[in-house]
Amino acid sequence: MADDHRESKEAKEFGIGIPVAPHTYYLRGLDNVDWGMKDRLARIFDPRSARTVMLAFDHGYIMGPTSGLERIDLTILPLVPHADCLMCTRGILRASVPPVHRKPVCLRASAGTTVLNELNDECVLDLEDAIRLNASAVAAMVSIGGPFEAKTVRNLVRLVDEGGRYGVPVMGVTAVGKDMVRDARYLGLASRVCAENGAHLVKTYYCSEGFERVVAGCPVPIVIAGGKKLPENEALEMAYRAVSDGAAGVDMGRNVFQADNPIAMIQAVRAVVHDGAKPGEALELYRGAVGSGSPRGRRTARRGQ
Repeated sequence: MADDHRESKEAKEFGIGIPVAPHTYYLRGLDNVDWGMKDRLARIFDPRSARTVMLAFDHGYIMGPTSGLERIDLTILPLVPHADCLMCTRGILRASVPPVHRKPVCLRASAGTTVLNELNDECVLDLEDAIRLNASAVAAMVSIGGPFEAKTVRNLVRLVDEGGRYGVPVMGVTAVGKDMVRDARYLGLASRVCAENGAHLVKTYYCSEGFERVVAGCPVPIVIAGGKKLPENEALEMAYRAVSDGAAGVDMGRNVFQADNPIAMIQAVRAVVHDGAKPGEALELYRGAVGSGSPRGRRTARRGQ
């Protein structure tokens, strides 16, 4: 009887006879990356929806104090609680974002020419600085088809190599120059090249025709760039179509912080991305927030200067 009791106790404690459940990572193409990378990516992509709403405010590294980003403390910080991840440069992060928000950061890790010159002639920062900033990922511009194609691909490869040593994921950001067409053929090529060179996620533009092929041809998650400011209904429609076609989220900047009500806008985008709200439903949420007199983010802040 004693031996039977001991065997029963051990079976319970050690789970004898119960097979170990297999664990499959919830983001496509990333089953075989290291535990640390998966942990960092799980901060960016909500495990419940497998999607993300990233707030991009790294525009100043090529554009300077563009509209809506003149004062990060007044325009962006009120939006931070509503974002899943922050996309910014190390200078702005250290100078303007208090380290108390506990939000993951996708750090802009490439820099070079500005809008005053030919864009995308860039270098990349030392990954150790990204680690000092506790970045959950780093991002580099990749200019496929542009004059700096080889240089920007080398930048991506360098970050992927360094990220592999330290468990830091790398986002390839597809550049679109004045001579490049934002169609499925080009975006599919650029996104695939990023993935082929080791990018763990890709940021690219949405195209109205064939975007599902762009996503299908890229073996890692794609998030879409918001691009230039659109009317709120068009921005929400774009977000809805992108995730319906397989995108894993959005990385929006100007379509949020340049909106009349930035807080309401990012909440409406979240409803589309995470809750499956249709564009009309999300627009009603946005308009309801505007009509209720909820905080108006940028405009309220400026009146209080």
